[in-house]
Amino acid sequence: MLFLVILASGGKQSSASGEAKQVNAMRVPTTFNEMFLFNGAVMGFGNSLWMPMVLEAFDAIVTNAANSFRLQEECDTLSLSIAKYKGTVNLSEFKAVMLASLRSLVPKDWNSAHEVAWTWLWGNVERILQNLLGKPAVQEKALERFISSLTEDSQNYFRRELFRRFFALAPAGQDYFKQSTTRLYFIADKVVEFGLQMFRAPKIMVEEISALGLRKVGYGIPTELFGPFVSGAVELVRTMTEDANAEDGFRWSLSLVSRILVRTINEGSTIVMQAINTNSAKQLEKAVSCAPRGKRSMWLLDISVGSQSISPLYWSIESGSLESAKAMIQDLLIIRADRDNYYYGADDLFARHPDIIQRLCADAEILLPGLLDGLIWRSRLTQGGRRRVNFYIKHLVQDADGNFSKCLDWLVEEGDPKIACHPAVVLFSDLVWGGLANRFFLLGKCWFLFTLCLFIISQSILQHLNEGDQHQMTRTSIMAIRCFIYVGSLGREVQRQLSEAVGDFRARRYIRLSGGICFPKYLGRWNNAVSFLLMICVMLMLTQEPIIWCADNYDPDADSGRSTNFANGRNYDADLFTQHCPSSSLEVYAPVSMVAMLLYWTLIVDLTVFSTRVSAFVLVCAHTMSELGLFILAMFFLILAFSSAVSSLDHHNDDFSGIPSSMMSLTEMTLSMYPTGHFAVIAETPIVLAVVSLFSIMGNVFLLNLLVAQLTGAYQTIHTDLVGYARLNRGSLDLLKVICFLLLLVCCCLFILNCSYSDCFAADRRSVMQVESDVLA
Repeated sequence: MLFLVILASGGKQSSASGEAKQVNAMRVPTTFNEMFLFNGAVMGFGNSLWMPMVLEAFDAIVTNAANSFRLQEECDTLSLSIAKYKGTVNLSEFKAVMLASLRSLVPKDWNSAHEVAWTWLWGNVERILQNLLGKPAVQEKALERFISSLTEDSQNYFRRELFRRFFALAPAGQDYFKQSTTRLYFIADKVVEFGLQMFRAPKIMVEEISALGLRKVGYGIPTELFGPFVSGAVELVRTMTEDANAEDGFRWSLSLVSRILVRTINEGSTIVMQAINTNSAKQLEKAVSCAPRGKRSMWLLDISVGSQSISPLYWSIESGSLESAKAMIQDLLIIRADRDNYYYGADDLFARHPDIIQRLCADAEILLPGLLDGLIWRSRLTQGGRRRVNFYIKHLVQDADGNFSKCLDWLVEEGDPKIACHPAVVLFSDLVWGGLANRFFLLGKCWFLFTLCLFIISQSILQHLNEGDQHQMTRTSIMAIRCFIYVGSLGREVQRQLSEAVGDFRARRYIRLSGGICFPKYLGRWNNAVSFLLMICVMLMLTQEPIIWCADNYDPDADSGRSTNFANGRNYDADLFTQHCPSSSLEVYAPVSMVAMLLYWTLIVDLTVFSTRVSAFVLVCAHTMSELGLFILAMFFLILAFSSAVSSLDHHNDDFSGIPSSMMSLTEMTLSMYPTGHFAVIAETPIVLAVVSLFSIMGNVFLLNLLVAQLTGAYQTIHTDLVGYARLNRGSLDLLKVICFLLLLVCCCLFILNCSYSDCFAADRRSVMQVESDVLA
């Protein structure tokens, strides 16, 4: 034993033996567990695998030595764990190792009083465990046989009779069991399951029961009801079996479960939880006023019982006690001073609940303004007409791991424009956007802008240069740009669309329409849907590309720019990369190209996020688009109705000689495109004039003014939240940066075009004049 003392004290005394030198070279145990395992191995008890079980529960036993009820509970739980050990258990061996370890750890302070105290403690524990050894295994088998022998009728009898007996013993329990019969049957099944599982997996069951007890704290259930409930269940089992071991096992395990529940509820029923049950802000303030300032936040954020914990703040949100939750958030975010120390609970709040913003957005949106207000401190003094304001937004921008926080994503998903305009949200969203996000967004859009410029050059500029006799360089440039569009832009878009679709299909994210029609969820966003339509249009353009269809007409022997063929009054040349030949289908290619061009320009609307003002205008257009759609639908109905009516009359006006011509004429009147001279012809037939006049009154007067009124009402509805919606769409940044970028890009393109075609401009002019003279000849 002297050797152990020397080892624990750091080996101050030298030893001549080689064994002592080898031990001193080892790492010296510094904790009780390490010293216990070391001494157990030295004393020859390394194969006693039951000792680590006792060692694991020894801390709780020692901590609760003065509480006889808790000591009995810990010993009962420990006996269930020891029952799983198949070897021989000699509890006196643990005492020897324990005392040796304690003497080694505190050699200077150890005396006879310590020896007596620790011996007395282990004597009591050993006596309790000795009385229980061997019983749990027998009772578990008996209880298993009893439960497996229960028929369906016996189980239903147990479910019904359990609560009847409980209500007879404790009539007040009826006020706490107002659930449906299905729920009561579920509770009865859990009673039997807990009784058996307590034998099979005691450690897991202790954790689950403690967590269950903490959840029951908020319901305010009196602990006095657990005794009658256990008594009623045990009496019921006694009437259903004659096996004394099964009855004893059920009574003992259910009693242990009830004791753990009662203890958990009593330890968790703090004055803060009791105040939450009343849902009173005054009661909560009174309860938390007893807390020290340094621990005030933990009283509101954490209640721990064993290894389980519960948050009073989250519990108040879950139970609907929003008044208490509001008072707790306000109390946490008040800055308090104590001489030179300041206390502010924001760090504790976000450390305990990093997802507090997400939780409030989902379950208690009304508490969000109070939380955000608490992150702002305003001085009561002014200097030069200005007031100092501090924003504590660190946790909104950055999480505990140093990564970007998801608070902004959660607020955007919530979609509340008023929250988006809160000063704290405005500051940290602008900080994130202006500091980093806008650059990545702009870099991501550079490829799209470059593709759009090339598409405009190819489809709208180059093909109209020297039309009728294009230079070979022009045709080659058109071919090169279109190849880039088909390979670079279309290929990239196909890859992106496929990845999005496959991801949605794998995650089973669909948008279902009536009739069983479903499509991937990513197409629910308008920009993704427009990109998909653009991809389809570019694919159609590729299939109808005239340069490909005219490749067979290429004549390498033809004089470049001079060889011409005439067919059906049109000029088809045989040069390389020509678009005009009998095989080309420009009648299909050109409209599809027009639609693709419009879709390209539609996607550029994303750049409006750089300015809240422009973004707000776009949002106004989007919100009022439905009113415009209704107006167009009503106008189409009137045009169709009146065109059908006019066509049924007997008249000789060619503008109304059928439904199609009548619809065209009425549409032109609606759009003020109808020729003025034709009204004299209409006046020749009074009945036609009357119908047209009635249409003009209903369409141009009534519906048009109604559209103005609807647009005004829709704008007034969203005007107050306009900036909030714009900030949800992005944030605040000047559009001047994007305009400068676009102007620079356009200037570069124009400079390249000028350099490319300045050399051949004169030659192209002479070629055009020569072709014109040849045609005239």
